Amino acid sequence: MLAKAVREVPREPGLAYEPKWDGFRCIVFRDGDEVELGSRNDRPLTRYFPELLEPLRQALPPRCVLDGEIVVATEAGLDFDALQNRLHPAASRVRRLAGETPASYVAFDLLALDDRDLTGEPFSARRRMLEGLLGNVVGAVLLTPVTDDPDVAQDWFTRFEGAGFDGVMAKPVDLPYEQDRRVMIKVKHERTADCVVAGFRWHKDGQGVGSLLLGLYDDEGVLHHVGVASSFTAARRRELVDELAPLRENALEGHPWRRWADAQADAQAATQPATSTTRIPGAQSRWAPTKDLTWEPLRPELVAEVRYEHLLSGRFRHGGRLVRFRPDRTPESCTYAQLEQVAPAELASLFGEEEPG
Repeated sequence: MLAKAVREVPREPGLAYEPKWDGFRCIVFRDGDEVELGSRNDRPLTRYFPELLEPLRQALPPRCVLDGEIVVATEAGLDFDALQNRLHPAASRVRRLAGETPASYVAFDLLALDDRDLTGEPFSARRRMLEGLLGNVVGAVLLTPVTDDPDVAQDWFTRFEGAGFDGVMAKPVDLPYEQDRRVMIKVKHERTADCVVAGFRWHKDGQGVGSLLLGLYDDEGVLHHVGVASSFTAARRRELVDELAPLRENALEGHPWRRWADAQADAQAATQPATSTTRIPGAQSRWAPTKDLTWEPLRPELVAEVRYEHLLSGRFRHGGRLVRFRPDRTPESCTYAQLEQVAPAELASLFGEEEPG
């Protein structure tokens, strides 16, 4: 079941609110001793999180299906970078990371119990049954908090962002579980930043710009790759080809990411890691290792105002959206200092709160 985005916490009656966890969406299937973890797109996750299997066997009834999120929680909050690093092909690395950065499973829906399909039941009924199963469970398997008070939801939205939460979810209490439909509501944090446009990637159709590569300067004047702006219409993709064409001329001369562009020209580029701490484009995607991440350099002279959700480890956590180009801004003014800093919050405090309703 999917969600549609809104900008403010909805306040109509009949809604249940939950924190929006920043992790991997995961369906858990248990049948006796067999436990399988699967992503929303049916990618198997079981081998990457072996430390979750025994806690799930301990916490769950013998036959059930749950919907939830795999997260890595630290004292500073949720760590999505550490979670992404868990998707490693080497079994020895998987075992080591399972001990160093163990994951937790946060359940927020119950889809089946024994021989009973619960997807047609209202969310309120599914939640009651889920509380009956996991209400007293402690450890690596958690039950997400829920409230019917929009003021509490608003407090979660603002106060727990520093712990790495994505926002707030809202679900009608009478809602059945409707697969592949955007019938839930998600409220996510949204901000804008002025970024340097230092390159682009072609769209998969080869006819236009698929994404703009964005950079921000640190205090030492180093330009770091912080993410991309994408989701253009077909017409806008073609327009951007012409708009960016002048910046492609002599783009590599003095380009701050030149060493990566040079490596890209080598057939071995994918096996040549960066040798400094500068964030640059082109790293292999853990979700899509065969995805083409080659890019075209641009002279870093254009500034774009970009809408983003939040920053994680110096990068935009999700892809940004282009608001407009800013000819009135200089690239040197595009620094990390402009970004809003969110105070960290203790992750444990969310589970210690009283839940109205």
